[in-house]
Amino acid sequence: MLNAEKSLKSEGANESVYWTTVILPHRSVLHFPWKELLEYKDLILRFVHRDFVSRYKQTVLGSLWYVLQPLFTSLMFTLVFNKIAKISTGDIPPMLFFLGGTVCWSYFNSCVTQTAATFTSNSGLFDKVYFPRLAVPISQLISNLIGFGMQMVLFLFFYVYYLLQGADIAMGWRIIVLPVLILQMGALGLGVGCLVSGVTTRFRDLQIMLGFFMQLWMYASCVAYPLSTVPEGYRWLFALNPMVFIIEAFRYAFMGQGTVYLWQIGVSMVVSLVVLLLGLALFNKMERTCVDMI
Repeated sequence: MLNAEKSLKSEGANESVYWTTVILPHRSVLHFPWKELLEYKDLILRFVHRDFVSRYKQTVLGSLWYVLQPLFTSLMFTLVFNKIAKISTGDIPPMLFFLGGTVCWSYFNSCVTQTAATFTSNSGLFDKVYFPRLAVPISQLISNLIGFGMQMVLFLFFYVYYLLQGADIAMGWRIIVLPVLILQMGALGLGVGCLVSGVTTRFRDLQIMLGFFMQLWMYASCVAYPLSTVPEGYRWLFALNPMVFIIEAFRYAFMGQGTVYLWQIGVSMVVSLVVLLLGLALFNKMERTCVDMI
């Protein structure tokens, strides 16, 4: 909320007393404090360390849970959707297919759920000291990115294993899109999380519903089935879900198989950008009064 730094005389005080810093609300709801965030980079790194260490503190397996959760989820999907429901994954080994979708979804889901609790979880900190409030969601994106990296190691382990077994998968030049996909997942997660965090300062019901909503969103994002199994008449609905084409593009980049078209990627990026801008606008608007309402 730092909008100006200038020297002002304190009203009613001695003329030799000056204010050195004036903190005012942002005039624009789309203001993004790049300069301030860079100045507070040490604080962001502190938040990253806090989030990463405290998440599985006092657990027996500690950070291994970052790897075990997608592993167990992928095993369950393989059993239920491939073995029992007989959903075909094409030439991609089922375990690798589900693991790829789970790793992407896990990062996005963590970004949304943790960013959504920004105001409610940090109210005790926000009413005591000033810093750019967006530093908290940014730190959560970074800490979740560390977990994503650990899960990618697990994914690559299975990838190499199946590749040595002669599976019909190929990486190729398409892998260059991976940084773009990670950036889009982070931006979309930040946008959705900021939207939810802004609304939950007034209506706590949404925070309770968030887990159920994210579960439904996962099943609508082709995590447990390929887009090619969806009837043509319903695919236009999936075009409105950016996570569908992020996950499909991720599988296509690593395994050379997936339903990916250029127009779908364009729609996915536009929707992600719109959600991000709306989320930042609501976040900037609510941070002015969030301490008074929480």
